[in-house]
Amino acid sequence: MNQTRTFLVFALLFVAYLLWTTWQTDYATAPVPVATTATTQPASGKVTPSATAALTAPRAPEIPTVATRAQTHGEQIHVRTDLLDLGIDTRGGTLDRAELLDYAVEPGQPARVDLLHAGAADYFVAQSGLVSANGKAPDHTAVFHAAQTDYALAPGQNTLHVDLTWTDAASGVSVLKRYTFTRGSYVVALTEQVSNRGSTSWTGNAYEQLTRVAPPAPSSHLFGLSDPASHSYNGPAWYGPADKFQKLPYEKIASEPLNKPVSGGWVAMVQHYFLAAWIPGSAGAQTFQSAAVNADGSVRYVMRTLGPAFTVAPGQTTSSTANLFVGPKLQSLLQQVAPGLELTVDYGMFTVLAQPLHWVLVELHRLTHNWGLAIILLVLLIKAVFFKLSEKQYTSAAKMRKLAPRIQALKERYGDDKVKMQQAMMELYQKEKANPLAGCWPMLVQIPVFFALYWVLLESVELRQAPFFGWLQNLSAPDPYFVLPVLNAAVMLAQQFLTPMVGMDPTQAKIMKAMPLLFAFMFAFFPSGLVLYWVTNGLTGLLQQWFIMRRYNARDAKAAA
Repeated sequence: MNQTRTFLVFALLFVAYLLWTTWQTDYATAPVPVATTATTQPASGKVTPSATAALTAPRAPEIPTVATRAQTHGEQIHVRTDLLDLGIDTRGGTLDRAELLDYAVEPGQPARVDLLHAGAADYFVAQSGLVSANGKAPDHTAVFHAAQTDYALAPGQNTLHVDLTWTDAASGVSVLKRYTFTRGSYVVALTEQVSNRGSTSWTGNAYEQLTRVAPPAPSSHLFGLSDPASHSYNGPAWYGPADKFQKLPYEKIASEPLNKPVSGGWVAMVQHYFLAAWIPGSAGAQTFQSAAVNADGSVRYVMRTLGPAFTVAPGQTTSSTANLFVGPKLQSLLQQVAPGLELTVDYGMFTVLAQPLHWVLVELHRLTHNWGLAIILLVLLIKAVFFKLSEKQYTSAAKMRKLAPRIQALKERYGDDKVKMQQAMMELYQKEKANPLAGCWPMLVQIPVFFALYWVLLESVELRQAPFFGWLQNLSAPDPYFVLPVLNAAVMLAQQFLTPMVGMDPTQAKIMKAMPLLFAFMFAFFPSGLVLYWVTNGLTGLLQQWFIMRRYNARDAKAAA
Protein backbone atom coordinates (compact mmCIF):
# COMPACT_ATOMS: atom_id res chain seq x y z
CA MET A 1 0.00 0.00 0.00
CA ASN A 2 1.34 3.45 -0.80
CA GLN A 3 0.57 6.97 0.33
CA THR A 4 -2.22 7.58 -2.15
CA ARG A 5 -4.15 4.60 -0.84
CA THR A 6 -3.80 6.04 2.64
CA PHE A 7 -5.74 9.10 1.51
CA LEU A 8 -8.63 6.80 0.63
CA VAL A 9 -8.42 5.11 4.04
CA PHE A 10 -8.44 8.51 5.71
CA ALA A 11 -11.42 9.71 3.67
CA LEU A 12 -13.43 6.59 4.46
CA LEU A 13 -12.63 6.88 8.17
CA PHE A 14 -13.57 10.52 8.25
CA VAL A 15 -16.84 10.04 6.36
CA ALA A 16 -17.68 7.13 8.68
CA TYR A 17 -16.98 9.36 11.68
CA LEU A 18 -19.21 12.12 10.31
CA LEU A 19 -21.96 9.59 9.61
CA TRP A 20 -21.71 8.32 13.19
CA THR A 21 -21.86 11.80 14.75
CA THR A 22 -24.74 12.79 12.46
CA TRP A 23 -26.62 9.61 13.38
CA GLN A 24 -26.09 10.42 17.06
CA THR A 25 -27.66 13.84 16.46
CA ASP A 26 -30.51 12.82 14.17
CA TYR A 27 -31.61 9.55 15.75
CA ALA A 28 -31.12 10.16 19.43
CA THR A 29 -34.14 9.48 21.57
CA ALA A 30 -36.66 12.28 21.19
CA PRO A 31 -37.43 14.32 24.31
CA VAL A 32 -40.14 12.72 26.40
CA PRO A 33 -43.18 15.00 26.71
CA VAL A 34 -43.85 16.18 30.23
CA ALA A 35 -47.42 15.47 31.18
CA THR A 36 -47.54 17.42 34.41
CA THR A 37 -48.83 20.98 34.03
CA ALA A 38 -46.87 23.48 36.09
CA THR A 39 -48.73 25.49 38.70
CA THR A 40 -48.19 29.02 39.87
CA GLN A 41 -46.59 29.30 43.27
CA PRO A 42 -47.50 32.23 45.50
CA ALA A 43 -44.94 35.00 45.65
CA SER A 44 -44.48 34.27 49.35
CA GLY A 45 -42.78 30.98 48.50
CA LYS A 46 -44.68 29.11 51.23
CA VAL A 47 -44.23 25.41 50.68
CA THR A 48 -46.86 22.68 50.86
CA PRO A 49 -46.54 19.62 53.12
CA SER A 50 -45.12 17.65 50.20
CA ALA A 51 -42.46 20.31 49.72
CA THR A 52 -41.59 20.19 53.44
CA ALA A 53 -40.52 16.60 53.04
CA ALA A 54 -38.40 17.74 50.11
CA LEU A 55 -35.79 19.17 52.48
CA THR A 56 -34.29 15.70 52.71
CA ALA A 57 -35.40 14.54 49.24
CA PRO A 58 -36.03 17.92 47.60
CA ARG A 59 -38.52 18.46 44.83
CA ALA A 60 -37.85 21.16 42.26
CA PRO A 61 -39.79 24.40 42.63
CA GLU A 62 -42.37 24.47 39.87
CA ILE A 63 -41.92 26.86 36.94
CA PRO A 64 -45.04 29.05 37.03
CA THR A 65 -47.48 29.08 34.16
CA VAL A 66 -48.81 32.60 33.57
CA ALA A 67 -50.73 34.25 30.78
CA THR A 68 -49.32 37.74 30.46
CA ARG A 69 -45.96 39.48 30.53
CA ALA A 70 -47.12 41.68 33.40
CA GLN A 71 -47.70 38.60 35.51
CA THR A 72 -44.52 36.86 34.36
CA HIS A 73 -42.04 39.72 34.70
CA GLY A 74 -41.29 42.36 37.27
CA GLU A 75 -39.27 45.51 36.80
CA GLN A 76 -36.18 45.24 34.60
CA ILE A 77 -32.79 46.28 36.02
CA HIS A 78 -30.01 47.11 33.56
CA VAL A 79 -26.41 46.33 34.59
CA ARG A 80 -23.34 47.04 32.47
CA THR A 81 -19.72 46.10 33.19
CA ASP A 82 -16.65 46.10 30.98
CA LEU A 83 -17.49 42.57 29.73
CA LEU A 84 -21.21 42.09 30.27
CA ASP A 85 -24.48 43.87 29.57
CA LEU A 86 -27.11 42.19 31.73
CA GLY A 87 -30.77 42.34 32.61
CA ILE A 88 -32.13 41.38 36.03
CA ASP A 89 -35.85 40.84 36.58
CA THR A 90 -37.08 41.92 40.02
CA ARG A 91 -39.41 38.91 39.96
CA GLY A 92 -37.11 36.38 41.56
CA GLY A 93 -33.98 38.45 40.88
CA THR A 94 -33.62 36.40 37.71
CA LEU A 95 -30.81 37.11 35.26
CA ASP A 96 -32.69 36.96 31.98
CA ARG A 97 -30.30 38.75 29.61
CA ALA A 98 -26.52 38.56 29.26
CA GLU A 99 -24.76 40.13 26.28
CA LEU A 100 -21.05 39.30 25.95
CA LEU A 101 -19.57 42.61 24.87
CA ASP A 102 -16.33 41.15 23.48
CA TYR A 103 -18.11 38.66 21.19
CA ALA A 104 -19.90 39.82 18.06
CA VAL A 105 -22.59 37.66 16.49
CA GLU A 106 -20.99 38.32 13.09
CA PRO A 107 -17.53 39.82 12.44
CA GLY A 108 -17.64 43.60 12.19
CA GLN A 109 -21.30 43.83 13.23
CA PRO A 110 -22.56 45.66 16.36
CA ALA A 111 -24.81 42.85 17.63
CA ARG A 112 -23.27 40.96 20.55
CA VAL A 113 -23.75 37.34 21.57
CA ASP A 114 -26.73 37.25 23.93
CA LEU A 115 -26.35 34.12 26.04
CA LEU A 116 -29.42 34.53 28.27
CA HIS A 117 -32.91 35.30 26.93
CA ALA A 118 -36.36 35.88 28.40
CA GLY A 119 -38.31 35.25 25.18
CA ALA A 120 -40.47 32.13 25.03
CA ALA A 121 -38.87 30.81 21.83
CA ASP A 122 -35.29 30.90 23.16
CA TYR A 123 -35.91 31.01 26.90
CA PHE A 124 -32.67 30.65 28.90
CA VAL A 125 -32.36 32.26 32.35
CA ALA A 126 -30.38 31.96 35.58
CA GLN A 127 -32.65 31.76 38.61
CA SER A 128 -32.12 31.54 42.37
CA GLY A 129 -34.20 31.57 45.51
CA LEU A 130 -34.99 30.21 48.94
CA VAL A 131 -37.52 27.64 50.11
CA SER A 132 -38.57 27.13 53.72
CA ALA A 133 -40.14 24.27 55.61
CA ASN A 134 -41.53 26.40 58.43
CA GLY A 135 -42.25 29.83 56.99
CA LYS A 136 -42.27 32.14 54.03
CA ALA A 137 -39.31 32.51 51.70
CA PRO A 138 -38.65 34.24 48.37
CA ASP A 139 -38.30 31.68 45.60
CA HIS A 140 -37.62 32.59 41.95
CA THR A 141 -41.20 33.82 41.52
CA ALA A 142 -41.16 36.28 44.45
CA VAL A 143 -41.12 40.02 43.75
CA PHE A 144 -38.04 41.86 44.98
CA HIS A 145 -37.41 45.59 45.21
CA ALA A 146 -34.38 47.55 44.01
CA ALA A 147 -33.20 51.07 44.82
CA GLN A 148 -32.59 51.86 41.14
CA THR A 149 -32.99 50.31 37.72
CA ASP A 150 -29.69 51.24 36.07
CA TYR A 151 -26.20 50.25 37.22
CA ALA A 152 -22.84 50.65 35.47
CA LEU A 153 -19.27 49.85 36.41
CA ALA A 154 -17.62 53.27 36.42
CA PRO A 155 -14.07 53.88 35.11
CA GLY A 156 -11.60 52.91 37.84
CA GLN A 157 -14.27 50.99 39.75
CA ASN A 158 -13.40 47.30 40.29
CA THR A 159 -16.63 45.98 41.82
CA LEU A 160 -20.31 46.79 41.47
CA HIS A 161 -23.08 45.70 43.84
CA VAL A 162 -26.73 45.34 42.86
CA ASP A 163 -29.02 44.82 45.85
CA LEU A 164 -32.54 43.39 45.79
CA THR A 165 -34.69 43.13 48.91
CA TRP A 166 -37.68 41.07 50.00
CA THR A 167 -39.53 41.32 53.32
CA ASP A 168 -42.33 39.39 54.99
CA ALA A 169 -43.73 41.77 57.61
CA ALA A 170 -45.79 39.08 59.33
CA SER A 171 -42.86 36.82 60.18
CA GLY A 172 -40.17 39.49 60.40
CA VAL A 173 -38.00 37.66 57.89
CA SER A 174 -36.22 39.71 55.23
CA VAL A 175 -33.81 38.74 52.46
CA LEU A 176 -31.11 40.81 50.81
CA LYS A 177 -30.12 39.32 47.45
CA ARG A 178 -26.86 40.91 46.32
CA TYR A 179 -25.19 40.43 42.95
CA THR A 180 -21.53 41.47 42.79
CA PHE A 181 -19.88 42.18 39.45
CA THR A 182 -16.10 42.44 39.08
CA ARG A 183 -14.09 44.20 36.41
CA GLY A 184 -12.55 41.80 33.90
CA SER A 185 -14.63 38.85 35.11
CA TYR A 186 -17.51 36.77 33.73
CA VAL A 187 -18.28 35.54 37.25
CA VAL A 188 -21.30 37.03 39.00
CA ALA A 189 -21.20 36.51 42.77
CA LEU A 190 -24.54 35.94 44.52
CA THR A 191 -25.17 36.43 48.24
CA GLU A 192 -28.58 35.76 49.80
CA GLN A 193 -28.62 37.19 53.31
CA VAL A 194 -31.52 36.10 55.52
CA SER A 195 -32.30 38.30 58.55
CA ASN A 196 -34.77 37.09 61.15
CA ARG A 197 -36.40 39.82 63.22
CA GLY A 198 -39.26 37.58 64.25
CA SER A 199 -39.81 35.54 67.39
CA THR A 200 -39.30 32.04 65.94
CA SER A 201 -36.43 30.39 64.11
CA TRP A 202 -36.50 30.25 60.32
CA THR A 203 -35.21 27.19 58.46
CA GLY A 204 -34.77 26.93 54.73
CA ASN A 205 -32.64 25.99 51.73
CA ALA A 206 -31.03 28.09 49.02
CA TYR A 207 -31.10 26.91 45.43
CA GLU A 208 -29.77 28.07 42.08
CA GLN A 209 -30.95 26.83 38.72
CA LEU A 210 -30.56 27.28 35.00
CA THR A 211 -33.77 27.00 33.01
CA ARG A 212 -34.05 26.92 29.26
CA VAL A 213 -35.92 25.48 26.30
CA ALA A 214 -34.08 23.06 24.05
CA PRO A 215 -32.35 24.80 21.12
CA PRO A 216 -33.44 24.08 17.55
CA ALA A 217 -32.17 20.82 16.09
CA PRO A 218 -28.85 21.32 14.26
CA SER A 219 -28.67 21.03 10.51
CA SER A 220 -27.78 17.60 9.15
CA HIS A 221 -27.09 18.88 5.63
CA LEU A 222 -23.95 17.24 4.24
CA PHE A 223 -23.26 15.50 7.57
CA GLY A 224 -23.37 18.94 9.22
CA LEU A 225 -20.24 20.07 7.36
CA SER A 226 -21.91 23.38 6.54
CA ASP A 227 -22.53 23.86 10.27
CA PRO A 228 -19.57 22.40 12.23
CA ALA A 229 -21.17 23.56 15.49
CA SER A 230 -23.80 20.86 14.98
CA HIS A 231 -21.19 18.34 16.16
CA SER A 232 -20.54 20.30 19.37
CA TYR A 233 -22.44 19.25 22.51
CA ASN A 234 -25.34 21.51 23.41
CA GLY A 235 -27.17 20.74 26.62
CA PRO A 236 -27.06 20.33 30.41
CA ALA A 237 -23.95 19.13 32.20
CA TRP A 238 -22.67 18.78 35.75
CA TYR A 239 -19.48 18.00 37.59
CA GLY A 240 -18.56 16.40 40.91
CA PRO A 241 -15.16 15.36 42.25
CA ALA A 242 -16.19 11.71 42.26
CA ASP A 243 -18.23 11.54 39.06
CA LYS A 244 -16.16 14.09 37.08
CA PHE A 245 -17.69 15.74 34.02
CA GLN A 246 -21.11 14.38 33.09
CA LYS A 247 -23.36 15.36 30.19
CA LEU A 248 -27.12 15.02 30.58
CA PRO A 249 -28.77 15.45 27.15
CA TYR A 250 -32.20 17.03 27.03
CA GLU A 251 -33.87 13.82 25.93
CA LYS A 252 -32.70 12.05 29.11
CA ILE A 253 -33.83 14.64 31.64
CA ALA A 254 -37.47 13.52 31.71
CA SER A 255 -36.69 9.78 31.61
CA GLU A 256 -33.55 9.79 33.80
CA PRO A 257 -33.81 12.86 36.09
CA LEU A 258 -30.78 13.75 38.15
CA ASN A 259 -31.14 13.77 41.95
CA LYS A 260 -27.71 13.32 43.51
CA PRO A 261 -25.80 14.71 46.51
CA VAL A 262 -22.55 16.35 45.37
CA SER A 263 -19.89 18.33 47.22
CA GLY A 264 -17.62 20.73 45.39
CA GLY A 265 -19.23 20.60 41.95
CA TRP A 266 -21.31 22.71 39.57
CA VAL A 267 -24.23 22.52 37.14
CA ALA A 268 -24.25 24.10 33.70
CA MET A 269 -25.99 24.61 30.39
CA VAL A 270 -23.37 24.22 27.67
CA GLN A 271 -23.43 25.29 24.05
CA HIS A 272 -20.93 25.87 21.29
CA TYR A 273 -18.26 28.34 22.50
CA PHE A 274 -20.27 29.58 25.54
CA LEU A 275 -21.87 28.37 28.76
CA ALA A 276 -23.66 29.38 31.92
CA ALA A 277 -22.84 27.56 35.17
CA TRP A 278 -23.86 27.81 38.81
CA ILE A 279 -21.07 27.05 41.28
CA PRO A 280 -22.45 26.68 44.85
CA GLY A 281 -20.48 28.41 47.57
CA SER A 282 -21.58 26.22 50.46
CA ALA A 283 -19.04 23.76 51.81
CA GLY A 284 -21.76 21.21 52.55
CA ALA A 285 -23.22 18.68 50.17
CA GLN A 286 -25.53 20.08 47.53
CA THR A 287 -28.30 18.16 45.82
CA PHE A 288 -27.96 18.32 42.05
CA GLN A 289 -31.28 17.95 40.24
CA SER A 290 -32.70 18.07 36.76
CA ALA A 291 -36.31 18.47 35.69
CA ALA A 292 -38.41 18.93 32.58
CA VAL A 293 -41.45 21.13 33.17
CA ASN A 294 -44.31 22.28 30.96
CA ALA A 295 -44.71 26.05 30.77
CA ASP A 296 -47.19 27.66 28.41
CA GLY A 297 -47.22 24.62 26.17
CA SER A 298 -43.43 24.27 25.83
CA VAL A 299 -40.97 22.13 27.76
CA ARG A 300 -38.37 23.91 29.84
CA TYR A 301 -35.35 22.04 31.15
CA VAL A 302 -33.91 22.76 34.58
CA MET A 303 -30.48 22.09 36.07
CA ARG A 304 -30.46 22.90 39.76
CA THR A 305 -28.27 22.84 42.81
CA LEU A 306 -30.11 22.83 46.16
CA GLY A 307 -28.07 23.60 49.28
CA PRO A 308 -28.35 22.04 52.72
CA ALA A 309 -30.91 23.36 55.17
CA PHE A 310 -29.78 26.17 57.44
CA THR A 311 -31.47 27.84 60.40
CA VAL A 312 -31.64 31.52 61.31
CA ALA A 313 -32.45 32.13 64.94
CA PRO A 314 -34.47 35.19 66.03
CA GLY A 315 -32.32 38.31 65.88
CA GLN A 316 -29.69 36.56 63.73
CA THR A 317 -28.53 36.90 60.12
CA THR A 318 -27.18 34.07 57.91
CA SER A 319 -25.97 34.16 54.32
CA SER A 320 -25.80 31.71 51.43
CA THR A 321 -23.39 32.26 48.52
CA ALA A 322 -22.93 31.01 44.98
CA ASN A 323 -21.17 32.09 41.79
CA LEU A 324 -22.67 32.28 38.33
CA PHE A 325 -20.35 32.03 35.34
CA VAL A 326 -21.85 33.36 32.14
CA GLY A 327 -19.37 33.72 29.31
CA PRO A 328 -17.02 32.12 26.79
CA LYS A 329 -15.40 28.69 27.15
CA LEU A 330 -11.84 29.98 27.58
CA GLN A 331 -9.99 27.05 29.13
CA SER A 332 -7.40 29.13 31.01
CA LEU A 333 -10.23 31.19 32.50
CA LEU A 334 -12.51 28.26 33.34
CA GLN A 335 -9.75 26.51 35.28
CA GLN A 336 -9.64 29.47 37.65
CA VAL A 337 -13.41 29.64 38.15
CA ALA A 338 -14.07 26.09 39.36
CA PRO A 339 -12.41 22.66 39.24
CA GLY A 340 -13.41 20.74 36.13
CA LEU A 341 -15.18 23.66 34.46
CA GLU A 342 -12.62 23.59 31.63
CA LEU A 343 -13.98 20.14 30.69
CA THR A 344 -17.01 21.87 29.18
CA VAL A 345 -14.67 22.41 26.23
CA ASP A 346 -15.58 18.90 25.15
CA TYR A 347 -13.18 17.07 22.84
CA GLY A 348 -14.87 13.70 23.33
CA MET A 349 -12.75 10.60 22.75
CA PHE A 350 -9.86 12.72 21.44
CA THR A 351 -9.38 14.67 24.69
CA VAL A 352 -6.07 12.97 25.49
CA LEU A 353 -4.57 14.42 22.28
CA ALA A 354 -6.67 17.55 21.93
CA GLN A 355 -5.83 19.10 25.30
CA PRO A 356 -2.04 19.14 24.79
CA LEU A 357 -2.54 20.31 21.19
CA HIS A 358 -4.66 23.20 22.47
CA TRP A 359 -2.01 24.08 25.05
CA VAL A 360 0.73 24.10 22.41
CA LEU A 361 -1.45 26.15 20.07
CA VAL A 362 -2.12 28.74 22.78
CA GLU A 363 1.60 29.00 23.60
CA LEU A 364 2.44 29.46 19.92
CA HIS A 365 -0.18 32.19 19.73
CA ARG A 366 1.57 33.97 22.60
CA LEU A 367 4.64 34.14 20.38
CA THR A 368 2.99 35.07 17.08
CA HIS A 369 -0.20 36.90 18.17
CA ASN A 370 -1.85 35.30 15.12
CA TRP A 371 -3.82 32.07 15.28
CA GLY A 372 -3.08 31.23 11.63
CA LEU A 373 0.66 31.48 12.21
CA ALA A 374 0.24 29.43 15.38
CA ILE A 375 -1.44 26.68 13.35
CA ILE A 376 1.40 26.73 10.80
CA LEU A 377 4.02 26.48 13.54
CA LEU A 378 2.06 23.63 15.11
CA VAL A 379 2.26 21.75 11.81
CA LEU A 380 6.03 22.24 11.70
CA LEU A 381 6.35 20.90 15.26
CA ILE A 382 4.23 17.85 14.43
CA LYS A 383 6.27 17.26 11.28
CA ALA A 384 9.46 17.44 13.33
CA VAL A 385 8.08 14.85 15.77
CA PHE A 386 7.09 12.53 12.91
CA PHE A 387 10.18 13.17 10.75
CA LYS A 388 11.70 9.72 11.18
CA LEU A 389 8.42 8.07 10.29
CA SER A 390 8.08 10.35 7.28
CA GLU A 391 11.61 9.50 6.20
CA LYS A 392 10.73 5.81 6.19
CA GLN A 393 7.51 6.56 4.32
CA TYR A 394 9.15 8.57 1.55
CA THR A 395 12.14 6.23 1.29
CA SER A 396 9.68 3.41 0.77
CA ALA A 397 7.91 5.50 -1.88
CA ALA A 398 11.25 6.07 -3.64
CA LYS A 399 11.96 2.36 -3.67
CA MET A 400 8.50 1.61 -5.01
CA ARG A 401 8.96 4.24 -7.70
CA LYS A 402 12.23 2.61 -8.71
CA LEU A 403 10.59 -0.82 -8.84
CA ALA A 404 7.59 0.39 -10.84
CA PRO A 405 8.96 -0.68 -14.29
CA ARG A 406 9.86 -4.13 -12.99
CA ILE A 407 6.46 -4.59 -11.39
CA GLN A 408 4.82 -3.53 -14.65
CA ALA A 409 6.91 -6.15 -16.45
CA LEU A 410 5.70 -8.81 -14.01
CA LYS A 411 2.11 -7.81 -14.70
CA GLU A 412 2.69 -8.16 -18.44
CA ARG A 413 4.44 -11.51 -17.99
CA TYR A 414 1.81 -13.18 -15.80
CA GLY A 415 -1.24 -11.46 -17.24
CA ASP A 416 -4.38 -12.63 -15.44
CA ASP A 417 -2.60 -15.15 -13.22
CA LYS A 418 -2.83 -13.05 -10.07
CA VAL A 419 -1.49 -15.77 -7.77
CA LYS A 420 1.81 -16.08 -9.65
CA MET A 421 2.05 -12.34 -10.04
CA GLN A 422 1.65 -11.81 -6.29
CA GLN A 423 4.28 -14.46 -5.58
CA ALA A 424 6.69 -12.83 -8.03
CA MET A 425 6.06 -9.39 -6.50
CA MET A 426 6.71 -10.70 -2.97
CA GLU A 427 10.00 -12.23 -4.13
CA LEU A 428 10.92 -8.91 -5.71
CA TYR A 429 10.09 -7.00 -2.52
CA GLN A 430 12.17 -9.40 -0.43
CA LYS A 431 15.12 -9.22 -2.79
CA GLU A 432 15.10 -5.42 -2.95
CA LYS A 433 14.15 -5.04 0.76
CA ALA A 434 11.11 -2.95 -0.14
CA ASN A 435 8.00 -2.81 2.03
CA PRO A 436 4.87 -1.41 0.35
CA LEU A 437 3.20 -1.07 3.77
CA ALA A 438 5.89 1.27 5.07
CA GLY A 439 4.26 4.21 3.33
CA CYS A 440 1.01 3.83 5.28
CA TRP A 441 1.96 4.05 8.93
CA PRO A 442 3.07 7.70 9.17
CA MET A 443 -0.22 8.86 7.62
CA LEU A 444 -2.26 6.53 9.82
CA VAL A 445 -0.48 7.81 12.93
CA GLN A 446 -1.39 11.38 11.96
CA ILE A 447 -5.11 10.63 11.50
CA PRO A 448 -5.86 10.77 15.28
CA VAL A 449 -3.90 14.03 15.43
CA PHE A 450 -6.05 15.39 12.61
CA PHE A 451 -9.27 14.44 14.41
CA ALA A 452 -7.98 15.89 17.70
CA LEU A 453 -7.03 19.15 16.02
CA TYR A 454 -10.42 19.19 14.27
CA TRP A 455 -12.05 19.28 17.71
CA VAL A 456 -9.57 21.86 19.01
CA LEU A 457 -10.41 24.20 16.13
CA LEU A 458 -14.11 23.42 16.44
CA GLU A 459 -14.36 23.97 20.21
CA SER A 460 -11.80 26.70 20.89
CA VAL A 461 -13.58 30.01 21.31
CA GLU A 462 -10.16 31.68 20.99
CA LEU A 463 -10.29 30.90 17.27
CA ARG A 464 -13.86 32.12 16.85
CA GLN A 465 -13.78 34.85 14.17
CA ALA A 466 -9.97 34.98 14.51
CA PRO A 467 -8.37 36.58 11.42
CA PHE A 468 -5.31 35.29 9.58
CA PHE A 469 -4.18 37.30 6.56
CA GLY A 470 -5.82 38.63 3.42
CA TRP A 471 -9.11 36.98 2.60
CA LEU A 472 -9.05 34.70 5.67
CA GLN A 473 -10.64 36.85 8.34
CA ASN A 474 -12.40 34.06 10.26
CA LEU A 475 -10.50 30.82 10.90
CA SER A 476 -13.60 29.22 12.43
CA ALA A 477 -15.58 29.63 9.18
CA PRO A 478 -15.05 28.05 5.73
CA ASP A 479 -12.71 29.71 3.24
CA PRO A 480 -15.02 32.21 1.46
CA TYR A 481 -13.16 31.91 -1.86
CA PHE A 482 -12.21 28.19 -1.62
CA VAL A 483 -8.52 29.00 -2.10
CA LEU A 484 -7.31 26.60 0.58
CA PRO A 485 -9.42 23.63 -0.59
CA VAL A 486 -8.17 24.11 -4.16
CA LEU A 487 -4.58 24.46 -2.96
CA ASN A 488 -4.97 21.28 -0.95
CA ALA A 489 -6.18 19.45 -4.07
CA ALA A 490 -3.11 20.67 -5.96
CA VAL A 491 -0.83 19.41 -3.18
CA MET A 492 -2.51 16.01 -3.26
CA LEU A 493 -2.05 15.80 -7.03
CA ALA A 494 1.64 16.61 -6.62
CA GLN A 495 1.97 13.91 -3.97
CA GLN A 496 0.32 11.41 -6.30
CA PHE A 497 2.81 12.37 -9.02
CA LEU A 498 5.74 11.68 -6.69
CA THR A 499 4.21 8.44 -5.37
CA PRO A 500 3.55 5.84 -8.09
CA MET A 501 0.41 3.69 -7.85
CA VAL A 502 2.40 0.47 -7.98
CA GLY A 503 0.35 -2.70 -8.07
CA MET A 504 -2.95 -0.84 -8.10
CA ASP A 505 -5.68 -2.03 -10.46
CA PRO A 506 -7.23 0.51 -12.86
CA THR A 507 -10.39 0.97 -10.78
CA GLN A 508 -8.40 1.78 -7.66
CA ALA A 509 -6.20 4.12 -9.64
CA LYS A 510 -9.23 6.05 -10.88
CA ILE A 511 -10.58 6.34 -7.35
CA MET A 512 -7.26 7.66 -6.11
CA LYS A 513 -7.12 10.22 -8.92
CA ALA A 514 -10.55 11.46 -7.81
CA MET A 515 -9.47 11.84 -4.18
CA PRO A 516 -8.20 15.44 -4.56
CA LEU A 517 -11.62 16.48 -5.85
CA LEU A 518 -13.38 14.69 -2.99
CA PHE A 519 -11.17 16.37 -0.41
CA ALA A 520 -11.60 19.75 -2.08
CA PHE A 521 -15.38 19.31 -1.80
CA MET A 522 -15.25 18.30 1.88
CA PHE A 523 -12.77 20.98 2.86
CA ALA A 524 -14.94 23.64 1.22
CA PHE A 525 -17.24 23.26 4.27
CA PHE A 526 -14.56 22.87 6.94
CA PRO A 527 -13.32 25.68 9.20
CA SER A 528 -10.55 27.41 7.27
CA GLY A 529 -8.22 27.01 10.25
CA LEU A 530 -8.44 23.23 9.89
CA VAL A 531 -7.89 23.39 6.12
CA LEU A 532 -4.94 25.71 6.73
CA TYR A 533 -3.48 23.04 8.98
CA TRP A 534 -4.00 20.32 6.38
CA VAL A 535 -2.63 22.40 3.48
CA THR A 536 0.44 23.33 5.49
CA ASN A 537 0.83 19.70 6.49
CA GLY A 538 0.57 18.64 2.84
CA LEU A 539 3.01 21.28 1.57
CA THR A 540 5.53 20.43 4.27
CA GLY A 541 5.13 16.74 3.51
CA LEU A 542 5.55 17.41 -0.20
CA LEU A 543 8.83 19.26 0.42
CA GLN A 544 10.00 16.48 2.72
CA GLN A 545 9.06 13.87 0.14
CA TRP A 546 10.87 15.71 -2.67
CA PHE A 547 13.99 16.20 -0.53
CA ILE A 548 14.14 12.62 0.79
CA MET A 549 13.44 11.05 -2.60
CA ARG A 550 16.05 13.26 -4.23
CA ARG A 551 18.60 12.28 -1.58
CA TYR A 552 17.68 8.61 -2.01
CA ASN A 553 18.01 8.75 -5.79
CA ALA A 554 21.37 10.55 -5.53
CA ARG A 555 22.66 7.96 -3.08
CA ASP A 556 21.35 5.16 -5.28
CA ALA A 557 23.00 6.65 -8.37
CA LYS A 558 26.28 7.03 -6.49
CA ALA A 559 26.14 3.39 -5.38
CA ALA A 560 25.44 2.25 -8.93
CA ALA A 561 28.45 4.19 -10.21
